[in-house]
Amino acid sequence: MIDAHVHADTRPYEDFEKMAVAGVEKAVSCAHDPLRMSTSDVVLDHINRILKNDTKRAAENGLKLYAAVGIHPRSISKDWETVLNELPYFLEKENVVAVGEIGLETTSNIEKEVFKKQLQLADNMNMKVVVHTPRQNKYEVARVTSSILEEMINPSLVQLDHVDNSIVDMAVEHDWNLGLTVQPLKVTPDEAVSMLKEYGVDRFVLDSDMSSSPSDPLSVPKTVHKMKLAGFEDSEIKKVSHSNAAEFYGI
Repeated sequence: MIDAHVHADTRPYEDFEKMAVAGVEKAVSCAHDPLRMSTSDVVLDHINRILKNDTKRAAENGLKLYAAVGIHPRSISKDWETVLNELPYFLEKENVVAVGEIGLETTSNIEKEVFKKQLQLADNMNMKVVVHTPRQNKYEVARVTSSILEEMINPSLVQLDHVDNSIVDMAVEHDWNLGLTVQPLKVTPDEAVSMLKEYGVDRFVLDSDMSSSPSDPLSVPKTVHKMKLAGFEDSEIKKVSHSNAAEFYGI
């Protein structure tokens, strides 16, 4: 199994063992806002931690950790252009598979500017992007996000994440990978199974988005278990729990 979106820096050492024991072999840790991201130095230190410390902690427990790096919409420092200028260096690292997590939180002008600059960079480098959708005003923000994605980047490079019942109808109209975030207060395993029954498995990936918010590092295995109980074919389960993410990220 692959957990297609986590925040490993916020999790204890033991969580990686739990994931590996439950059958999660790989995960992608995305940049986010674990601190008050007040300066570019803080953001860059955060990225460096993902690439060094967290990769090592996961490997010691049998979990292969990849990274997505970028400027989260809640991590826009006053000197964010310094981070943007450094991103190509990080994106060339061996275990970096995407620009992310990027996107919009409130649709402010600065968020839109930073989002577009990173999409342009990803498109120029033919890099995948992991795109955030927020908890608040999710549908309205996702519509603005969608219009920017349509304008800026090849849809084959996009994973729209944190898809739930409020935006899935809109999301499936586009040729993006779609991240089903199975996390307390977002989507339950049963809700994920219901969406997969309705919309199919071809473009969805499962992720826990485990972070400092209420989280379950075993949400991907638990959803796989629910899919088995619901009568999904093994090939369908493999698509959403492994193959779709493996193909998208090239892992």
